[in-house]
Amino acid sequence: MPSYHLAQINVARAKDHMDSLTMRDFVTRLDDINHLAEHSPGFVWRLKGDGDNATSIRAFDDPLLLVNLSVWTDLENLKAFVYRTTHAQLLRERHRWFHPTQVAHQALWWIPAGHTPTLHEAKLKLAQIECHGPTAEAFSFAHYFLAPGSESVSAKQ
Repeated sequence: MPSYHLAQINVARAKDHMDSLTMRDFVTRLDDINHLAEHSPGFVWRLKGDGDNATSIRAFDDPLLLVNLSVWTDLENLKAFVYRTTHAQLLRERHRWFHPTQVAHQALWWIPAGHTPTLHEAKLKLAQIECHGPTAEAFSFAHYFLAPGSESVSAKQ
């Protein structure tokens, strides 16, 4: 039976450029948060650009639209990192640095273990959520699907 990992993309539109005073507090926390992610249980891989983070990567036409793409062994470990570490504080304060989103800003999907997702693949998953809502092909924390071959593949809420 094939083994699967969980890929995730999230995007956010910054209120200003990374070298601005507005974004300074966020930028100064990036290295610590990325280090925490890389040393968290279940972490597999994350997209990196210049400066050991992804803020220099332009996945979209809008230069203020930042992208985060990573791979984890499973949903439980990703959720633990996102909601039960100091990362959760950044989520609570995100309004300081990022505009509210009006479109799909996050997608999760299962990939074969060893596969590294591309930005193109990740952007397609965001588009799937935007067009069809959560499905087994692209889902969210709130409405997730188990890995292929799991005992149940129905959506969880």
